[in-house]
Amino acid sequence: FVVLIIVQLLASSTTTTAFCPVVICPGFGNDAIDYQEPLKQPREVGLVSCLERRGFDPSQIYIVPIQRLDWIKVFTGGLLDFPNFYLNKAQPTGGGYGWYLERLKETVDTAYANSDENKVLLLGHSAGGWLARAAMGDGTWDDGVATSERIRALVTIGAIHEPPADASKCVTRGALAYTSENYPGAFLAKDGISYISVGGNAVVGNKKDKSNNIDDDIVSEDELRRKKASNVAYTAYESVCGEGAVGGDGVVPLEWSLLEGSRQLSLDGVFHSINEAGTTLPTDRWYGAEAIIDQWLPTVLEEANLN
Repeated sequence: FVVLIIVQLLASSTTTTAFCPVVICPGFGNDAIDYQEPLKQPREVGLVSCLERRGFDPSQIYIVPIQRLDWIKVFTGGLLDFPNFYLNKAQPTGGGYGWYLERLKETVDTAYANSDENKVLLLGHSAGGWLARAAMGDGTWDDGVATSERIRALVTIGAIHEPPADASKCVTRGALAYTSENYPGAFLAKDGISYISVGGNAVVGNKKDKSNNIDDDIVSEDELRRKKASNVAYTAYESVCGEGAVGGDGVVPLEWSLLEGSRQLSLDGVFHSINEAGTTLPTDRWYGAEAIIDQWLPTVLEEANLN
């Protein structure tokens, strides 16, 4: 409640600077509403409002139009992508993720056109980070148009940038590996595009087994949540990098979220998404929260020459 009052006071006193158009790329399983009214909280809590209070023109903040149910297309489209999907050789433009890349590029083109051809700041959350890299591709945006003519900078928050060592365990069925191999690191920095990658270091994974079980009746609620978060993190980290007992944001290991060649930011105590890890409870400690955004946004403005 106190945080909400402070947010509302900030909102009433902020003026617009209109830095450049922003396109938010939702993460896997996320819906566009998660960046506006996360978990049905007031709009003032959302990432979009946080950006508005820091000078971005409300009319120039876009979200790739993704609904939660759209993500089923990763599987339904992937199953039809024969044989690549089955051989872990899927490409990001294939049946599993091609629909996302099309919407992302359409949104960028709209933002660019509606801002008097001002280049766009891409903000990729979670899977939206590597999918943004895939959309930027080899530097060709469209026929006769370079990616650097559309994109000013890419900032990723809690994104996975490398596939696991064991390709058979890659949940993207090869699409992430293709992106990493063909557009490695800050691939288009040579064309003048800035890259900033942000990772959280909030939870160390802890494997759930009988030896670390704690009777729910004899521990505090906070301790129980931390234990569940570490168990969930262990499973998530192991699927990403092959090792669960590492630190990260509760979903993505820190090391995997920092893109080679980019300006890298490691944030202590910051969680992956809008909910506390392992729960459905909202958190004010994720990358896009009012209390956290100033730990990375000023660096983004600097790197993108927007100061």
